[in-house]
Amino acid sequence: MKISAVVITKNEEKMIANCINTLRWCDEIIVVDNGSKDLTVDIAEREGAVVETLQDGSFAELRNRGAELVQFDWILYIDADERVTPHLKHEISRVVRAQTFDAYMIPRRNIHYGAWMQFGGWQDDTVVRLFRKSALQKWEGSIHEHAEVIGSTGLLHEAVVHLTHRSFMEGMQKTMAWTSLEASLMFDAHHPKMKSWRFFRIFFGALFYRYIWKKGWKDGVRGCIESFTQAMNRFIVYEQLWELQQEPTLEKEYEKIDDDIERLWEKEEQRA
Repeated sequence: MKISAVVITKNEEKMIANCINTLRWCDEIIVVDNGSKDLTVDIAEREGAVVETLQDGSFAELRNRGAELVQFDWILYIDADERVTPHLKHEISRVVRAQTFDAYMIPRRNIHYGAWMQFGGWQDDTVVRLFRKSALQKWEGSIHEHAEVIGSTGLLHEAVVHLTHRSFMEGMQKTMAWTSLEASLMFDAHHPKMKSWRFFRIFFGALFYRYIWKKGWKDGVRGCIESFTQAMNRFIVYEQLWELQQEPTLEKEYEKIDDDIERLWEKEEQRA
């Protein structure tokens, strides 16, 4: 059975070549690019991938477009910051030949700040990324997208390596991108008004879950940083939700302040 690899990219010029190098055993490699401004597309084409551009698409739309482009019976989805190991390659080849399941969850070995995160909830990370093409109906969701599959789903033993959080600022840039979208979705779903106590519950609840309940402390300094970062990410989502819930909007409030100051200056000029 032949396998098509689909890689989703946006401004991944530093990551895409090595990603493709771990996929050369696949029968075709398709890159669906989300409007990169750097050299991602040029590098992907140079490395032999077929590149399709879908400007400003959601993750689900990008993955669905990839499924439309593939030629072969099985689809392996990989992100640019993920790497397939030889062990994972052999397991994928074996299960595709056996055809026991219609889709497979793949464990992820998350590398944060150069080290494997074995606690803090990261040890439970699995993603459904290998599909029989005929079983994959579609991807849905603006963020945290999920696949609709007809048939049964198995679990692989070998992990894909996820080279994420290469620096704190890089992680924060990604955070600001998805937290604003998540806040907008919550606002559109008419989430209850944010109160002060909710911020404390959200932040400290997430921190306790990551650092204590899921034993993030066992990952040392990295576990501490990541536990606080994940708690802060949740805080940022709800802070942005609070901004959206303000009536009048914050923009209107600042316009009013400017108008009030302008009127003060008008009165000052009249007195002069």
